[in-house]
Amino acid sequence: MMVEGKRHIMSGRTLVDAPAARAEAMRGRIEEVAEQLFRSMGYQKTAVADIARELGMSPANVYRFYPSKSAINEAIAQRTLGAMLAEIDSIANGPGAATTRLRRVLSQLFEQKIEVFFQERRLHDMVSAAMDEHWNVIERHLAEVQAAIARILADGMAAGEFDSCDPVKEAQTILHTMVPWNHPALVASCIARKGQTVEELRAQVADMTEFVLRALRP
Repeated sequence: MMVEGKRHIMSGRTLVDAPAARAEAMRGRIEEVAEQLFRSMGYQKTAVADIARELGMSPANVYRFYPSKSAINEAIAQRTLGAMLAEIDSIANGPGAATTRLRRVLSQLFEQKIEVFFQERRLHDMVSAAMDEHWNVIERHLAEVQAAIARILADGMAAGEFDSCDPVKEAQTILHTMVPWNHPALVASCIARKGQTVEELRAQVADMTEFVLRALRP
């Protein structure tokens, strides 16, 4: 009886989990197709009808998995920013002195914006809009980047590399300091409107990073 009961429970779990797994797989497929269209058409020009047509389904069916186009936009932004955050976390949690890791993180944050601007221009527009319109996914991303920098600062204080401070507050200040080189729209403006080269901006990032590091030292 116990065996039969267990089989029944396991069967019940299978029945419950199978639809959830299928729904998750479909959401993943929708995101993949949407991201491809965002890269080719731009996120603003891509309609739910376009996504549905690529998937061979009706727009109503897409809305079963995502309540709005905005929800799809946020999901794609999360995929893009998630890959960026993984790189930052890898540096922050990796080996090396805190000074070296902080220098690398601030440099990488800028290089990510340059990569998106030149190689994924249409995704750059989406990320810029997400920041300007304060999408929730951006708020979460910035909080996670701040947390990564705070971990580096805490390590640096423990090792005597940095003066004692509130690592969370100091990380927030550092991010504010680096805004001109981290906001996609500002980076684009410097390149497209002011005529600055990537090398010039890269040098500015390096100079400001050294300024920040001098302020942190005991």
